[in-house]
Amino acid sequence: MLWPTALALSVAGSVGGLLTAGLLLASGRAVRERVVPWLISYAVGTLLGAALLGLVPQALEQLPPTAALGALLAGILTFFVLEKLVLWRHCHEEAGDCAVHKSTATMVIVGDAVHTFVDGAVIAAAALVSLPLGLTTALAIVAHEIPQEAGDFAVLLAAGHSRSRALVLNLTSALGGLAGATAMLLFGSGTPAAVPYVLGFAAGNFLYVAMADLIPTLHRGGVDRNAVRQFVLISLGVLTIVVL
Repeated sequence: MLWPTALALSVAGSVGGLLTAGLLLASGRAVRERVVPWLISYAVGTLLGAALLGLVPQALEQLPPTAALGALLAGILTFFVLEKLVLWRHCHEEAGDCAVHKSTATMVIVGDAVHTFVDGAVIAAAALVSLPLGLTTALAIVAHEIPQEAGDFAVLLAAGHSRSRALVLNLTSALGGLAGATAMLLFGSGTPAAVPYVLGFAAGNFLYVAMADLIPTLHRGGVDRNAVRQFVLISLGVLTIVVL
């Protein structure tokens, strides 16, 4: 029962955000410009809540504080390096505001494949600890994926791909989530002592994305200048994790 549930959560985490982003893109620019900024604020809350109220406490239950927080630090530094290498690309602006070339579109697909592989592994690792933790982790990933995938869709369209082609390319890269989950289930089941390290590492990932990528976007006011609405939506994201 664990394997099917963990794989289903991983697929939902990888594909759910993608399909929702596709619907947003199809709904038109006006709707997208209104909804995506709200989703970014909500994603901040879910990422912070999942990291600090879910993943970190579970890692600390099974590891000494130095080891758990060391894994978290490793996660932050790893994703800093990946972003510098342009393997991890977050574009929350309209395509016209991003430098778009054929090579950029290729890097979007490569980055998404790496991204979803890690996301799938993270969800599976959380599910190995408890299914509720797997669920909240998947929700945090979906919430973050929606604004990211909307930006990636826009980049692919600006690079000359049709809507259907952009969807197929993104769905193909989303299969990385299933591969990551399968690898984690095989690896984690054989060496369960490694799972809490993965949880700490994932917490570093979530904190980095929320605090180094999404929150600065909100502070710049490029997507939403209403601080009260931002705070409310961030709080709702945290509350969602607490309730689940």
